[in-house]
Amino acid sequence: MSEPSIGARATTGGDAAGLQGQDAGSGGGHQQVVRSTAPRRRSGSGVVRNGGLVVALLLLCVVGWATAGGRFASFQNVEVILSLAAVTGVLAIAMTFVIISGGIDLSVGSVLGLASVWASTLATQAMAQQYGWVVMVGCALAVGLGAGLINGVLVAYGRVVAFIATLAMLAAARGLAEIIAGRRTQIVSVDSFLDTFRGDLLGLPVIVWIFLVVAVAGWFLLNRTTFGRRTVAVGGNPEAARLAGINVRRHTLYLYGLTGLAAGIGGVMMLARTTAGSSTHGTLIELDVIAAVVVGGTLLAGGRGTIVGTVLGVLIFATLTNVFIQNDLNSSVQAVAKGAIIVGAVLLQQWSARREASTT
Repeated sequence: MSEPSIGARATTGGDAAGLQGQDAGSGGGHQQVVRSTAPRRRSGSGVVRNGGLVVALLLLCVVGWATAGGRFASFQNVEVILSLAAVTGVLAIAMTFVIISGGIDLSVGSVLGLASVWASTLATQAMAQQYGWVVMVGCALAVGLGAGLINGVLVAYGRVVAFIATLAMLAAARGLAEIIAGRRTQIVSVDSFLDTFRGDLLGLPVIVWIFLVVAVAGWFLLNRTTFGRRTVAVGGNPEAARLAGINVRRHTLYLYGLTGLAAGIGGVMMLARTTAGSSTHGTLIELDVIAAVVVGGTLLAGGRGTIVGTVLGVLIFATLTNVFIQNDLNSSVQAVAKGAIIVGAVLLQQWSARREASTT
């Protein structure tokens, strides 16, 4: 599927604000000119960025095949890579929306761990034995959504800086998960849950299909709905978005609720992968999530990002990890490589932003 890149911060803010302002009866001629001239440039730059990510992913695959041979190229290893990318990918899709809006969520890993613990308590599993696996899934999603909405209230209405609010949730959610689990691993014994989420569908693990469904839904939400346009407008210029009639606070609340919901889905997927709930699930995964989003081309300053780029960023890091594992390389070297990729991506973003600014 093709995806138009979302343009430079200031231009996008004015564009989206113009669209909203037109609905409110205030759209001007200048905004109409911006809408007619900017998309072509944005689309081209997005294709170039995503094309570069595809090339990087292919080069990693070539390196993996050259160094590990048939072990890397086997279908079983492809399943391993996709399964490794699935949980991070679901979180990264939601994180893309938050970062496009100019925010950040450091708590997704801890909320994932909390959701997995709460959904695997003896009480929850006893209810699931009676009423089905939907009880465990519903519990995980409710916990994730609740934590996300708390973040959203603090950021949007409490005016707490997103970094601080989500950092507090990171610590609180992890601590609550440890209290509930008693620092012990909780084994999942609900057969209906394991049969549903640990099985395969059309030759691929169910958790991979969940990732694909979330990616498609995220792409549609960002590129084909008013919600996506408002997200870009808020990230491009919050004040212009407010003047255009967008309820910025309420929209910010929705965005953090979205990342919380994604963390709940990630908790379900982690339960399926490990057959156990643990307060250690998702530890430091937020770093991989943010790195994948940034490498995928989403600006940390907000106002621009693509779901396709995020998916490619997730696959790049999952493939890199797999290449290192296949070749028995030191995990410390892998961490250095990831850091270098992140720095390179940020430098590329800055160069691209200066280049776009010089052409406007």
